[in-house]
Amino acid sequence: MRKWLVVAALVIVIDQITKLLVQSHFQFGELYAIIPGCFSLTLTYNPGAAFSFLADAGGWQRYFFTALALGVSAFIVFTLRKHHQQTRFSFALALIMGGALGNVIDRLAYHHVIDFILVYWKNWYYPAFNVADSAICIGAALLVIDSIARPQHTREKTL
Repeated sequence: MRKWLVVAALVIVIDQITKLLVQSHFQFGELYAIIPGCFSLTLTYNPGAAFSFLADAGGWQRYFFTALALGVSAFIVFTLRKHHQQTRFSFALALIMGGALGNVIDRLAYHHVIDFILVYWKNWYYPAFNVADSAICIGAALLVIDSIARPQHTREKTL
C-alpha cells in the first residue's frame, strides 16, 4: 500500500510546487499564452468547488469541501488497504486522494484553490484548473476504465 501513498504524495508535491511557481510569477488574472489560441497559464482563485460551484456561497463551502475531501481520503486509505494489489484501481484512488488533498491544502492556507491552467478555443473557455484537479479527473476516468475492464467476479469483490 505504501507505493499508492507515495503516488498521492507526489501528486500533492507537484500540485503545490506548480501553484507556488505560478503565484510567484503571475499577478491575479495575468495571462501567458503557451499555445496561442488554445492553451494559457493564468492565476485565478476559486473559493468553491469544480467549475466554481458554490463560489459565492459565503464561506461555509470551504469547510464543507475540506471535510468532504478529508473523509473521501480516509475512505480511500481504507479501500487501498483492502485492494492495494489491484494496480489500475489503486493508482486511480491514489490520484484522486492526492488531488483532493492538494486542494485541501489551498483551502486551509489561502481560503481558496489556486487555478492556473486555461484551455480555450476562440470564444469557448474551459474553467481554469490545476494539477490536483487534473489528477482527480484522470483518477475518475481510470476508475471508469477499471470498472469496465475488470471481470465481473472481481468487480463484486471491490465493493
